[in-house]
Amino acid sequence: MNKQILKLAVPSILANITIPLVGLVDTAIVGHIADATIIGGIAVGTMLFDLLYWNFGFLRVGTSGMTAQAFGRGDEKECATLLAQGLTISAFATILIWLIQWLFVTAALACVPCSDDVAAFARSYFFVRIWAAPATLALMALKGWFIGMQDTVSPMACDIVVNVVNMVASYVLAVYTPLGAIGVAYGTVIAQFTGLLLAAIILFAKYGKFLAIWKSAELHVFRSLGRLMRLNTSLFIRSLCFMVVYVGFTAIAGSYGDVQLAVSSILMKLFMLFSYFVDGFAYAGEALVGKCIGEGADENKLGKVVKILFNWSIGVGVIFTLVYAFWGIDCVRLMTDDDSVLQAVTPFLGWLIAMPVVSTLAFMWDGIYVGATAGKEIRNAMIWAAVGFVAGYAALYYWLGIQALYIAYFIHLVARVAYLTLLWQSVQKEKIYE
Repeated sequence: MNKQILKLAVPSILANITIPLVGLVDTAIVGHIADATIIGGIAVGTMLFDLLYWNFGFLRVGTSGMTAQAFGRGDEKECATLLAQGLTISAFATILIWLIQWLFVTAALACVPCSDDVAAFARSYFFVRIWAAPATLALMALKGWFIGMQDTVSPMACDIVVNVVNMVASYVLAVYTPLGAIGVAYGTVIAQFTGLLLAAIILFAKYGKFLAIWKSAELHVFRSLGRLMRLNTSLFIRSLCFMVVYVGFTAIAGSYGDVQLAVSSILMKLFMLFSYFVDGFAYAGEALVGKCIGEGADENKLGKVVKILFNWSIGVGVIFTLVYAFWGIDCVRLMTDDDSVLQAVTPFLGWLIAMPVVSTLAFMWDGIYVGATAGKEIRNAMIWAAVGFVAGYAALYYWLGIQALYIAYFIHLVARVAYLTLLWQSVQKEKIYE
């Protein structure tokens, strides 16, 4: 079982390693050619896309879990149908995003407490990067479908290409052209369409028989759409709750000034760095748990898969705890040489040590529940987590100031872990015997 898990997890980990590198490189590029205001502008601009794209995260998550179960049943027609549905929904989502883009960015920036200079750069960044929407959303659906098909090599190839192109293009455009810092947005657009082109090539070369089903009368795009939409509705609500936490984190940090916004942006990237390793095992969890349920495996087999997945993810958390304990400030220095930011980050370095293990548990449970297509449960877990985040900050900010923000973020992680741990036995039985 370890070999099977690693076969699925390692390609995702290799791909995911390049994801934080993009954010780190973008921040490092801007951090060395501009000041805290531009770093903050990148943070707010990135937050705007998180707000948009995380709400459409169901394109990957929902497609992955349902495809894995169809794969476990050996239902090729359903696999082809789910692929068509995911790409169709991504196309409609793109049109919606383009229609509301001006209203969205205006309303969002009106709600984010930041300086005029930060807001101006964030707006410029947004209106460039928005042109990557069709590629970004289609890639979500395609990567979810690949993972559901027990194929993590194809999304690995797409992610590596996207992220390497992003880093190179962003650096060249920001440093060697008159675009300056806004070049990182153009780099992202170029990279996303490059990744979509590669995904299309893989789809035609490797999964031609599923595309052949599209041409036949056997494909019914609206078949099982009701179940997919019910799952996606729960995942959409979950994404909104994620926004409460992650957008709230950035917005609240911004209310303490541009320097604290830059600090929070850097720390959040380091908080998420280890998640990209754990996500490799979470993706393996999506694929294997979905396959087990689809093929009708018993509780013992499913329980063994879950146990081994957690062993690997906890190991990742422990490693990053040690890395941050010994080299936390060095990690920050890799991202900026702004003295004001380096001085301001010191009181918060302890959170780099506290976050990894509890975060890995939360991310791993998410992957397991996605594979089980237990949308209601992961939705409710995130609702409670968002409540915990808001309540924690509201209760503590008067006495602790911005430290209350980091406490509230930690509370939301604990709430997710506790809720999903308590429910798993009942969910496991329900999914196996339904």
